[in-house]
Amino acid sequence: MMTQRIFGISGWKNSGKTGLAVRLVAEFTRRGYRISTIKHAHHDFDIDKVGADSFRHREAGAHEVTIVSGTRFAIMHELRGQAEPSFDDILARIAPCDLVLIEGYKREPVPKIEARRLESANREPLAPNDPHIVAIAADHAVADSTIPIFDLDDTMAIADFIATTVDLPPR
Repeated sequence: MMTQRIFGISGWKNSGKTGLAVRLVAEFTRRGYRISTIKHAHHDFDIDKVGADSFRHREAGAHEVTIVSGTRFAIMHELRGQAEPSFDDILARIAPCDLVLIEGYKREPVPKIEARRLESANREPLAPNDPHIVAIAADHAVADSTIPIFDLDDTMAIADFIATTVDLPPR
């Protein structure tokens, strides 16, 4: 069994992580790769609408609710007091794909790029304290770095770097 190729995008709040993730998914998809994503949220979130049938099922106490249509399906799993699942547990639920891009999960030991924006530059950089950060994508000049630095908006160069880092086969 082949292990999954994983690459992460880390950074502080409002550092450009989501924008970069979206652009990378679009670029890799354009290149013919099958991409999956995992986003870690540090806050309570809901993908269900209040009053919808599936919402009512969850509110009634269902452990898992699956919504299925001709275009997509979603499985919502209520933790109901259980611990947050580990990254590996979530990764095991991902269908086979060419690359899993993760957003967040700062502490996971996977290769990552740190997103930085000038507005959030007052935050302490992550790269010096995380050996798994292999590059930086910033909208401003970054000095004193021993790892590659990319313009935050240079999606193609960042995608090329990720493809090389995780050894994606050419398409």
